[in-house]
This record gives sequence, structure tokens and C-alpha cells, in this order.
Amino acid sequence: MPKTIFVVDDNDTNLTVAKEVLKDSYRVMTLPSAAKMFSLIEKVVPDLILLDIEMPDMDGFEALQLLKSNEAQADIPVIFLTSMTDTEVEVRGFQLGVVDFITKPFSAPVLINRIKTHLDIDELIRERTTDLRQRTEQLQRLQNSIVFVLADMVESRDEGTGGHVERTAAYIKILVDAMLKRGLDADEITATDVDLMVSSARLHDVGKISISDIILNKPAKLTEDEFSVMQTHTQEGVRIIDQIVSRTGEDEIFLSNARMFAGYHHERWDGTGYPFGLKGAEIPIQGRLMAFVDVYDALISERPYKKAFSHEDAVEIIKEGAGKQFDPEITTVFLEVQDLLKDVYEIVKNKGKA
Repeated sequence: MPKTIFVVDDNDTNLTVAKEVLKDSYRVMTLPSAAKMFSLIEKVVPDLILLDIEMPDMDGFEALQLLKSNEAQADIPVIFLTSMTDTEVEVRGFQLGVVDFITKPFSAPVLINRIKTHLDIDELIRERTTDLRQRTEQLQRLQNSIVFVLADMVESRDEGTGGHVERTAAYIKILVDAMLKRGLDADEITATDVDLMVSSARLHDVGKISISDIILNKPAKLTEDEFSVMQTHTQEGVRIIDQIVSRTGEDEIFLSNARMFAGYHHERWDGTGYPFGLKGAEIPIQGRLMAFVDVYDALISERPYKKAFSHEDAVEIIKEGAGKQFDPEITTVFLEVQDLLKDVYEIVKNKGKA
């Protein structure tokens, strides 16, 4: 199917000449004004636009700015048609995003070759962009697979936490979406990719790899010494992730989030948590979020050393911990979405029985 070219010019002669030159190679649509172009572009998306600068009502510069402000039209290559040879005009055009200038009156060979060149370039860019997107998606799938396997290895050693990693990641997604909807901590959260943030939450307990099975699966309350050893899983998690960073040379969003989840999910709002005793907003948002979902899931799950609390009792415990263990503002959001968290727990639990 031939490429579609819009020729936008208020001069009938220019429109006729351009159509005559291009009609054998392209589907050409001639339009006498920018207004007509914007009316048609809602129905037909061109592969390239030849746009006159000097037009009444809306000139080429205004039309170009309007095109570039629309995400659906911003990538359409635009070539200016002009009788002006002013350097300032060219500079302004390129700054606004025009890809080339063709001087009027134009010759057929120049018009044909310029259009062919830019359509070829545009097609190459689209192909490379598609390839890059596919490779990025492949890398994302690989990364997610590695995370799932690593998190599963940690979870399989801890006999009482089946499904914990999957559930806490789902809880985080619910909390983050609700916080963004309310504009809560939006600067901290929107600075990162939410999907990467949620995926990285699965590594919050990766440091438990270094904890012995005797302590990890003890069917009774830990002694002080044993609890001190258990507490080291936060710093061990940071150490493991830092090793990955040092070997790959990449400290990107995913690993940065994973480090925050691993290192800070046992800090408390009142400063009595571990390993650093941070207080209030000193605690990274990842740590504050994981504090909720980690505790909630631990409370409603059965462990070798305790029975499961009901959802209602777990929610009440977290509500009472606002301002002490938990961020008070996030507590409000947690209480609003508590039923969604309960649904996730039931779905994952039932999936495990299937």
C-alpha cells in the first residue's frame, strides 16, 4: 500500500504541482489550510506532511506546534514548504521539530528525493524502535524470571511463608495505585517505574539466604541471640543486591528499589526498628510500604510458632500501630483498600490448593 502524503498549502498551483509530481508513487491528499489538515488527520494519519509556512489564519509554525503537542501526531515527519530563505526561519523550524525544508518553487526531482529520504529514515527509526522494544521486553521477562526463581529459593527454605512473596508484591501494587490516586507521596513513587518497583519487592527477604535453617524454621519463639541473627537478613539483603550491582555495573531502578525494600522493611515510624533505627520520613517509601504488607501477611498467615489472626484482627493491630510502627498517612490508605488485600490473600491461598 502506498504511503500517504498530506500537502498543505493555500496556493492552488502549488497543490496541483505537488500532486502531479507525487501521485504515481504516493497517495496524495491536498489541503488548502491547516484547519482542513487537522480535520482530516482525525480520520487519516499521513506518513509525511508537506506544510507551507506562510498561510492565513494558522501559519506553518503554529500548525507544527499543534501537531507536536498531540501525542498521536507528534511522530509524523513534517517538511516545510517555503519561499523564505531566512536562517532564523530554519532555526525556528528545526527547534519546533520539522525534519527538512523545501524551497518553492520546487523541482520534481528535489521533491521526490527529499520525501523518499525522510520516509526511509522514518521507517528505519520505527523498525529500530520496534526491535529495541522487543529486546527490552525480552530482558524484562528474563529479569522477572530470575527474580521469581531467587525469591522462590528463599521462600522454599522458610517453611512457614509459602506464597508470601507473591502476596506481598500484589499488596504493594494495590497500595501504590491507591496512593498515586490520592496524590500521596507522588513525588517519590512517580519518580520510578511502578511495575519495576512492585517486581523488586519480591526480593525484600533475599537476605534470608544467609540465615541458618535452624533459626529460620524454629517452631518456637526465637531467643535474643537468635533474633539478633535473624535481624541481619536486612543488611545481608543489601549486601547481596550490592554484589549484583558491582558485577553488572548497573545501579538501575529495579535494583535500587530492591535494595530499599530489602534494607528498610523492618524500620519503624517511631524510630525503634532495625537495622538503622530510622524515624518517620527518613525511612524510604519502599520500607514504609513493605512494613504494612509484610506485617499484614505475617499476621493473617499461620506459622510454626503461631496461629493465623483473622483479617479483622490484623487490620486492627495495624490501625493501632499508626504513628508507632507505621506511617500514619499510608495507614489511612491501607484501611481504605484492606478488603482488596484480603481478596488477594484468599486468591493466592486457593490457587495453592488447586
